[in-house]
Amino acid sequence: MSDEKSDEVDIMHNLKTVLAQIDAAVIRRSKDLPQIVPRLVAVSKIKPASLIIQAYEAGQRHFGENYVNELSEKANDQQILEKCKDIKWHFIGHLQTNKINKLLGSPGLYIVETVDSEKLADNLNKQWGKIRKEETKLNIMVQVNTSGEEAKNGIEPSQVTQLVEHVIKNCPNLDFKGLMTIGQYDYDHKAPNPDFLTLAKCRQEVCEKLNMDIKEVELSMGMSSDFEHAIELGATSVRVGTTIFGARPPKNN
Repeated sequence: MSDEKSDEVDIMHNLKTVLAQIDAAVIRRSKDLPQIVPRLVAVSKIKPASLIIQAYEAGQRHFGENYVNELSEKANDQQILEKCKDIKWHFIGHLQTNKINKLLGSPGLYIVETVDSEKLADNLNKQWGKIRKEETKLNIMVQVNTSGEEAKNGIEPSQVTQLVEHVIKNCPNLDFKGLMTIGQYDYDHKAPNPDFLTLAKCRQEVCEKLNMDIKEVELSMGMSSDFEHAIELGATSVRVGTTIFGARPPKNN
C-alpha cells in the first residue's frame, strides 16, 4: 500500500465523473424498478490511506475492502480515524471463520456483503452479540453465485430464500439488507447481463416468499467495467475501484 504515484490520480475528478455516470444510468433505468438512488462504494483495495482520505474529503463515505487484514489495518489507521470520522466500511471479500472477530472489531464497519452460508450467518450473529453487546445490529447481505463459476463464492440462486429466511428468523443480531453478486468479469455487454438479471430475480423471489417490500431489499452488483449497466438493471449499490483510484498493479507485483 505504497503512497507512490498517489498524487497522479485526480480523485475528485474521478468521483465526479462516476457520480455523473450513475445519475445518467438512473435516468435510463426502467421506471418499473424500485426508484432507489444507487450508493457508490469506492473499492480501495491495495490503495493507500492518503487516497482514501482524498476521496473522503471529496465527499465519498462508503469504501469497500476485499481482505479482512487490510480493512482492519485501514479502519484503525490513525489518519483515517482522525480525518474520516463518518467512514463506512463494506467488507466485500470471502470471509473465513477465523477472521470474523478481527473484522467485527474494525471501527466504522458498516456491512458484510458476503454472507453465503447459514454457518457464517450464525457465527457472525454470535460474535456480533459478544463484541457489540446491545448496540445496533450488524448489516449483512447474502452473496449469490449467479454465474455458477466454481472459483466464485456465494450461495446458489435456488437456496437464496432459505438463507435469507434463516437470517431473519434465527440471527437477531443481524440486519438483512439485500443481495450481492460479483458475476462474470468478461461478459459481453450486447445483451442484458444474465448475472444481474439472476440477482434481480432472486430478490423478487425472496420478497414474494417472505412477504418483504422490494424497495427494502438492496442489490449490490456492478463494478468499474459495468456499473452503469448494473444500475439500468436495478442495482442499488455499485462497487467501483479502478475508475476512481486508478489501475491496480498486477497480482504478482
